[in-house]
Amino acid sequence: MSTGGIAVLGSANMDLVVTVDRAPGRGETVTGRTFTTVPGGKGANQALAAARAGAAVRFLGAVGDDDFGRTVSTILRADGIDVSGLVTSAEPTGTAHITVDGDGDNSIVVVPGANGSLAALTPEHRAGIEAADLLLLQLELPLPLVAEAAAHARAAGVRTVLTPAPAVPLPSGLLGDVDVLVPNEHEAALLAHTGDPVAAGHRLAAECGDVVVTLGSQGAVHIRGGDERRVPAFAVPAVDTTAAGDTFVGVLAASLAEQLPWEAAMRRAGAAAALSVQRFGASSSMPARGEIDAFLATGG
Repeated sequence: MSTGGIAVLGSANMDLVVTVDRAPGRGETVTGRTFTTVPGGKGANQALAAARAGAAVRFLGAVGDDDFGRTVSTILRADGIDVSGLVTSAEPTGTAHITVDGDGDNSIVVVPGANGSLAALTPEHRAGIEAADLLLLQLELPLPLVAEAAAHARAAGVRTVLTPAPAVPLPSGLLGDVDVLVPNEHEAALLAHTGDPVAAGHRLAAECGDVVVTLGSQGAVHIRGGDERRVPAFAVPAVDTTAAGDTFVGVLAASLAEQLPWEAAMRRAGAAAALSVQRFGASSSMPARGEIDAFLATGG
């Protein structure tokens, strides 16, 4: 098994998760069923997903000098992730306030905290990127930092995978430094200014190398140039969709680092996401490599 080195520059949060029968409307109060705290953040989630899928992972980011930050760091280390590039900020650790309804759908409010304190790449960040085979990026850190990291990876010959979430207009030139873009259907439509997610993927592929648009229960489509390949989703009962996208991207990155063909990489990523939505939480829902293998062996 190859364990290609992956550097993840991204957010680390503590997720504050409430489950409810029905999410409240504007101005409405409802009674929740449960409350849990689970380490999360798109960066940390993707790092954990990749590590559990078998990749060697280094995490680059920031947490506060508080209990949430220490817990996040401990969770990352427990999965074998190198946290030498995780700095301690004067700002509190970022938090995500998540409501999960009876159908497993969620709504999220993120408070960046320490994540927003990263203004530029540190020497440790640069060294971590240069030493990697692949860099994973998202948009929960300041955009100038994300663009700087992608440009540095391109100059160092390191392949870059970007999840454009939360979806915002991208800095000029960023897509040109991205090798693999992985938006969901809504993010693709926003970035490409079209309501058709597959057409949006083709437009985006004209600006970067490969595009993988995730389509929820419809699976995912890989687009390169004028070609596209679709991989269907696995039909499973969902209890919590939080971090399903991050699970998909983390396992996709681990699979690409192992140099698996696109279809096999997407199928593994889809299997991991299917396993994750059957469990509550973000980092707590992500499957280990053996679980993914067993799921695929039974055909899902």
